[in-house]
Amino acid sequence: MHAPSPTLDEITEPYRWRWLILVVMLVAEVMDLLDASIVNVAGPALEESLGAGPVGLQWVIGGYALTLGAGLVLGGRLGDRYGRRSMFLIGLSAFTATSLLCALAPNVESLIVCRLLQGAAGAMLLPQGLGLLRENFSGSELTKVFGIFGPVLGLGGIIGPVLGGFLVEGDFFGLGWRSVFLVNLPIGIAALITAAKCVPKKAGDRTVGVDMTGAALVVSSCALLVLPLNQGQEDGWPLWTWLCMAASALGFVLFAVHQRRRAAAGREPLVTPGLLRKPAFTVGLGGIALFFAGLVGTQLVLTLYLQIGRHFTAGDAGLGNLPLAVGTAIGGAVSGAVLADRIGRKVLQIGPLVQLAGAALLWSELDGLTTASFSVGDIAPGITVSGIGAGMVIAALFSFVLAAVGDKEIGSASGVLSAVQSIGGSVGVAVFGSLFFTQAGRGDFTGGFHRALVVQACLLAAFLAITFLLPGRGRPDEEQHGIDDTPAGTRNAAV
Repeated sequence: MHAPSPTLDEITEPYRWRWLILVVMLVAEVMDLLDASIVNVAGPALEESLGAGPVGLQWVIGGYALTLGAGLVLGGRLGDRYGRRSMFLIGLSAFTATSLLCALAPNVESLIVCRLLQGAAGAMLLPQGLGLLRENFSGSELTKVFGIFGPVLGLGGIIGPVLGGFLVEGDFFGLGWRSVFLVNLPIGIAALITAAKCVPKKAGDRTVGVDMTGAALVVSSCALLVLPLNQGQEDGWPLWTWLCMAASALGFVLFAVHQRRRAAAGREPLVTPGLLRKPAFTVGLGGIALFFAGLVGTQLVLTLYLQIGRHFTAGDAGLGNLPLAVGTAIGGAVSGAVLADRIGRKVLQIGPLVQLAGAALLWSELDGLTTASFSVGDIAPGITVSGIGAGMVIAALFSFVLAAVGDKEIGSASGVLSAVQSIGGSVGVAVFGSLFFTQAGRGDFTGGFHRALVVQACLLAAFLAITFLLPGRGRPDEEQHGIDDTPAGTRNAAV
């Protein structure tokens, strides 16, 4: 393990440290994904320590997802050009450093800036994992690797509030909420040292072009969308908020036009233009945005309701997310192991119906609560049922959207889907956070949760309608990850 990093040319048989590479990829990328939700339970602590208001909290949570999603496709392309090992090490170093900056933030404004930078670092780190695994595993081993990789990453984002609650309430060494970020330091440094030693070197392809203009259009369009959603409610929806959202829509249109022109000129675009001409793929993007906006938004509202409305500690609020995590794991296992192969696209229609049933159950549970006797157990059944429905969708959704694209477009399509998922989550934080805080400001915390459930139901209804436009069968797992005989570096890979 302590020998100099070998080059791929020196490897004539399976690399002896390849399973250690898998461990490093999982640790680094779970750390990256955890930070999307680990701050959810730190709201009261941030308010007390830094004076963070509702809008500031929404930016601290959603800003990370915004820059992560906006930069994912660019991060994948940089890995193609400069080498995935190099970009992984750079991204991991930057992520660890920005985690330290977040922990040292003296005020909420600087914390927001650091979180935006942390998301950008994550966007450089996260896309490299699948490519590195493809470079170091093959055949049946690679199929097994992705069988481990996907579920672990899926659970990583869900358990964030639980871990965050443990760290905030534990107040280790008097660090409070800062420990949420400091925990990344030893993990990041250990992963960085291990990766530098064990990940083989492979040069990137310098002929791969990097479309910085396209990247700038994506980042600016995302910012113009999330900014008014975060600020609009507090400012009374002035004219500038509507102009920003209109400019955001125009920016995404300009991005699509720019990608087509770049491809027509023989230059490599960030996104394969043919993807945007596939109706099933484009509506699938909309479905992913709707679904994850609702999922991430309601998870945030649940945590806020427990802490602000029911005065739970950070640790108890984190544990309050366990029914959702358990339900999601159950739904994912049932969907992935049984339903998706047997009933095809119907699993994506059963899932939201189960979620809607869970939301209805949760509504009735909230109506029957009294302040004196409240416990998480009172609402756990509704949360668990909602989680089961969500897990059914999460386990199958990407495979059905990717079934609409060609084999050579899988890499680019996967990167776009991951970016839309993250941006959808950021929008969900802004919309659902604003809804809850509006009612919370009037002391109506249950009403705020009710409003969130109504909006989630609307999003799920729209998502359900979209599922009828998706392919009837999903793409096999190995094809989703590009497991074929084509060298990884020759694909239009974004992840």
